[in-house]
Amino acid sequence: MEINGFEIETFNLYGLDTRAKKSTCPKCSHTRKKKTQKCLMLDWERGLGTCQHCGEVLQLHSYKSSLAEKKYTIPKAKPIKMVDKVVSWFMKRGISKSTIDTLKISHGQEYMPQVNKEVNVIMFNYLVDNQLVNIKYRDSRKNFKLYKGAQKTFYNIDSIKETDTCVVVEGEIDCASYHEAGVHNVISVPNGFNASGQINLDYLTDYYSYFENKEKIYLALDNDEAGENGKQEFIRRLGSDKIYLVDLKDCKDANEFLIKYGKAELKETINQAVPCPIENVLRVSDVIADLDDFYKHGIKNGYKIGLNGFDNIFSTYTKQFIVVTGFPSSGKSDFVDQMTIGYNMMYGWKTAYASTENYPQYLHVDKLVRKLYGATPNYKETKTKNWLACLEHINKNFFFIDYEQGFNLDNVLQKAEELVKRLGIRCLVIDPYNKVRDKENLNLSITDYTNIYLNKIDSFCKKHDVVCILVAHPTKPQSDKGKLFEPTFYDVKGGGEFYDMSPHGLLVHRDYEKGTVKIKVLKVKFGNLGENQAQVFYGWNVNNGRYTTIKEGNPAWDNTNWLVNKRNPFEISKTLDIEFDNIEL
Repeated sequence: MEINGFEIETFNLYGLDTRAKKSTCPKCSHTRKKKTQKCLMLDWERGLGTCQHCGEVLQLHSYKSSLAEKKYTIPKAKPIKMVDKVVSWFMKRGISKSTIDTLKISHGQEYMPQVNKEVNVIMFNYLVDNQLVNIKYRDSRKNFKLYKGAQKTFYNIDSIKETDTCVVVEGEIDCASYHEAGVHNVISVPNGFNASGQINLDYLTDYYSYFENKEKIYLALDNDEAGENGKQEFIRRLGSDKIYLVDLKDCKDANEFLIKYGKAELKETINQAVPCPIENVLRVSDVIADLDDFYKHGIKNGYKIGLNGFDNIFSTYTKQFIVVTGFPSSGKSDFVDQMTIGYNMMYGWKTAYASTENYPQYLHVDKLVRKLYGATPNYKETKTKNWLACLEHINKNFFFIDYEQGFNLDNVLQKAEELVKRLGIRCLVIDPYNKVRDKENLNLSITDYTNIYLNKIDSFCKKHDVVCILVAHPTKPQSDKGKLFEPTFYDVKGGGEFYDMSPHGLLVHRDYEKGTVKIKVLKVKFGNLGENQAQVFYGWNVNNGRYTTIKEGNPAWDNTNWLVNKRNPFEISKTLDIEFDNIEL
């Protein structure tokens, strides 16, 4: 049996009368004088119970996720004996037959879509516990592909399972180069990085445990902008305290270094690696690349959410937080959802929510999926390919921190740090601020409490290179002749500290008479990121929960499936930086 697209695991958790529409409340009735009063309204069709006394909304059943665990395809390899000309090419690159055999590099034939035919290829075999899980194919024209549907992992990952150190490179040939030099605990990423700055390390999630026991992790990535971006993401995910940086001198990668300087010198690069710069302490040398980029290209643009109008008046950098305020029922949480989905569609960002406003969580999931899907489906539609694809996308990119005993800020930030390292989240939402308490400082004055709270948020953003969106309610609304005054940043509960300490502030303000929602920039830290006091008006699409641009007085409703119709630039295949000479295989 299913409800709302989720299979029921345990039916009727509280043993209530399934024929009844009212019952006593399992949460509060036993504490009341009128213990038998039926204050719990039962909705068996939706699987919810709502208490008219304590206000609790209960899930009447427990559920299994409707999403089956990902099943990967196991490659069916047909390697043939390595031909002499391929062995000779490897030897010209400094790689011996012994290394080829140890790393189980093979040769075969494979259909390559780039040339639309079956050709001879080199096969880099990816093994986990000595079992084949993936294959990287490479033809003589520098075309490549991974085995369709197979699991992504690091190349040669078995070599680091029991070691307390490891070396990470950016290509299988570089991995073979270090192995040739006598450094055997070396792995390669399965696909290269790119110069855009958007780095996908999803494969790290499944194999994060391989790095937890490491005392030192050496990064010997390519000497280019893409390699620098990869380095920064590894530091963010694995922590700077373990990272050591390898200097490949004037060479692009480890294989070029091997050819130019030899095995002994390549091995020595590990011994000469330097610790990652100390956190929170910068020297000119640490920012020289950013300084050079500034001189060359000017100040960097901020990150946007892909919403016409709003993108013209606001953007942000990472390592900053955004305060979103507005009166109750103005649509703050809905707009924040549109922001996080926008960041995901534009840049591939993953988001963690610590939210008491969106509960129970499966209803929040429904809101996110509808925004992506573009419509409110009937039950039959929730079984279609397009809906399930959107549901799976939310499953992979949005995570929900949940503490049944209440939210404590320190616990939330600790869990969010774990999500940064294990899953690579780039955005944290706290909704609302007053329900995620900093419990150890509740005895302080409102000013001191807010100061410490926001400092913790600020430190978290800077340490983990994330954006935090903090939803904060204003004080009791003021009105004149029944018309509510629009709140300012100084009206946020917590005092003027919010305005003084926050890099950015946004207002979501609903006009019920006109049926519009105003989004206003209350504060933006840098002039290039937006315009203070600028505002834009939207209609709210009841069909999918999206905010939509108003044109000529009418909203231009968008009911398209964003996952299908808006290509996510983050998902476009990346070009690998693996250098091969032209050879006939």
